[in-house]
Amino acid sequence: MAWDNIPDWAYSVTETLLQALKERDPYTYGHCRRVAHNAKLLAQAAGLNEYEQRVIEFSSMFHDLGKIGIPDSILLKPGKLTNEEQAVIRYHPIKSAEILAPLSQVPFFRATLPGVRHHHERMDGLGYPDGVFGENIPLSARIILISDTFDAMTSTRPYRKGLPIEHAYKELTQFAGRQFDPQLVKTFLEAHPKWASYEEEITETFVASNFRKIA
Repeated sequence: MAWDNIPDWAYSVTETLLQALKERDPYTYGHCRRVAHNAKLLAQAAGLNEYEQRVIEFSSMFHDLGKIGIPDSILLKPGKLTNEEQAVIRYHPIKSAEILAPLSQVPFFRATLPGVRHHHERMDGLGYPDGVFGENIPLSARIILISDTFDAMTSTRPYRKGLPIEHAYKELTQFAGRQFDPQLVKTFLEAHPKWASYEEEITETFVASNFRKIA
């Protein structure tokens, strides 16, 4: 398979987007980093090739960009959201994809869009924003959802302590087949205990070196 080269400007644009997210919401920035780490490793464990792994890694880094525009009163609310607030939150995958859309002239960026838009779809069709179900959900999105949910459960917020890893494993198992792809859950549970945590800072050098690996 021949892959198009990624233009030099794409590196600085990617770094700028991630830096904007970091300035707006440091927690979401760190969350995206961790999700990207685990999603790439899950893609690898599932047998995807290096290019597919990189697409999923960068899709994960971009998946919550749309939260930049969500007010703190909703984004950081510790209690239950109202229906109106939930509607605002549920728009963020669409907004994330809209932010990336101008970059879709680059094949690599175009390949990240399905994972970004559909990372909250569910196997039973009860997800959002489009209610697609089963294997109609892009594989990248099914992988990101598992990594996204696991990190959301296990990370600590100012208003909530993260759950123990074993508890998160049980939640993934309980909702396999309804919310999550059951085979990917099985792969995640088998592989995750062997993975190290991820703390590398996302910089322009990081972005450039990772893009060049797949260019």
